[in-house]
Amino acid sequence: MINPEIETFLAKWNDSWAVLPAGAPITDRRLLFEYIADAMRLPQPEGIAVSTAFLAHEGRNVLMRIERATAGLPAQPCLIYMHGGAWMQGSPMTHSDITARIAAANGQTVISVDYALAPEHPFPKAIHEVIAVAHWVHANAESLGIDPTRIAIGGDSAGANLAAAACLALRGTAAAPMAQMLVYPCVHFDMSFPSYQENAEGPLIQTAGMAKTNLMYCGNEENLKHPLAAPLHADSHAGLPPAFIAVAEHDPLRDDGHAYAEKLRAESIAVQLDPGQGLIHGYLRAMEYCADARASLARMTAWLADRYAAA
Repeated sequence: MINPEIETFLAKWNDSWAVLPAGAPITDRRLLFEYIADAMRLPQPEGIAVSTAFLAHEGRNVLMRIERATAGLPAQPCLIYMHGGAWMQGSPMTHSDITARIAAANGQTVISVDYALAPEHPFPKAIHEVIAVAHWVHANAESLGIDPTRIAIGGDSAGANLAAAACLALRGTAAAPMAQMLVYPCVHFDMSFPSYQENAEGPLIQTAGMAKTNLMYCGNEENLKHPLAAPLHADSHAGLPPAFIAVAEHDPLRDDGHAYAEKLRAESIAVQLDPGQGLIHGYLRAMEYCADARASLARMTAWLADRYAAA
């Protein structure tokens, strides 16, 4: 049973998207998403300073939104965060309700990456940008007021996919994250797990359009199993950082998170799996309405705080 507190959010969310014309291009979806996120935005937590930076990488200037707790330590822990949106929409602004609350909860810095979107920029453009940002953050930690030994990475949905892939790519480097926070992640494209059938109609996402979206991001069939596109397919997950994996009971992607937790645990990597009972994909967007969504975010930030303290 879906948590009844989600229903109020869903009604508002669905009404907001109903104005999108049939067959509207992705550019219209992106623009409407920005307006919807702005209309539903929660009050900004107190004590958060917002700034921006750019990183020139492979012919594009990658924008980063930097949210920093003004009362935090001079050298703060940091989370590099990638927003959800099926790799084709969303931005640091559409997900600032999440990132600002992480920064406020832990007195930390959150750097949210405005990575390149598909289909204009298919795989591996976005993951290459995320990897470059991770190296840049580590190299510029002092000027950013960040502790270079306490840099984690995370994201939700497509952003969690990018975070998991970045951990694989950065493994063994100076910029390797010390923790990964994966919120309702997509980690493979086979759509063979039971949750894809059990939750085929969502809400929020449906399996019917997933194959097309996945191919749009990956660019070709071969990349559907590339480990930096589908991290579950990596030959080895050894040496990756501890993980917080949040799934949602009523989400087609639910079993992706469970499968990835099993892969990590098989390599003796510490995993905290949050089951998201009664919750749906994208539930962090429903924090205003749903106490369980707020409680889940609190568990994520507490887990991050514990990892920072242990570093």
